[in-house]
This record gives sequence, structure tokens and C-alpha cells, in this order.
Amino acid sequence: MTADNWLVYIIRCRDNSLYTGITTDLERRFAQHASGRGARYFRGHEPIEVVYHESGHNRSSASRREAAIKKLKTEDKWRLVRKKTT
Repeated sequence: MTADNWLVYIIRCRDNSLYTGITTDLERRFAQHASGRGARYFRGHEPIEVVYHESGHNRSSASRREAAIKKLKTEDKWRLVRKKTT
């Protein structure tokens, strides 16, 4: 198994807020968030869909990228999502 199997992802919530995280298995992690076993953030923000993800990271680079995305303003995060989907 390669060490570069980490993903950075953004989930859109029902209230249109965005959550950024990292994982090695996006389907499993989204299921955890949706069932209430994931991050505490989702106790007040129902996850709807994964709107963005980047693959090919190792744990360290994924954590750095996650931190960089979390520092962005909300409108810049949405711009990142739109750019990736076009």
C-alpha cells in the first residue's frame, strides 16, 4: 500500500456550511459523518454530499492542505468547489 492514499475532502451540509477533513476512505468517512459517528461538527450540521476532494496526498501533505483550506474564507472555499467541478 502506498503512503500517498490520503484524500482531502469538503462536505456540504444542509445549512449550506462546508466541512473540510482528511481520510483514506471517503465513502466510509462520509458514512461515519452521516451516522453521527464522525466529527462533532455534524451534531449541528447534517452532512448532505461530498462536493470536493483531492487525492494523492500522504498524511502530512493532506493535513497541511486541510489546514490551508480551513483558513480560506467561505466564498473562497465555494470558489474552490466550483473550480474543481467545471
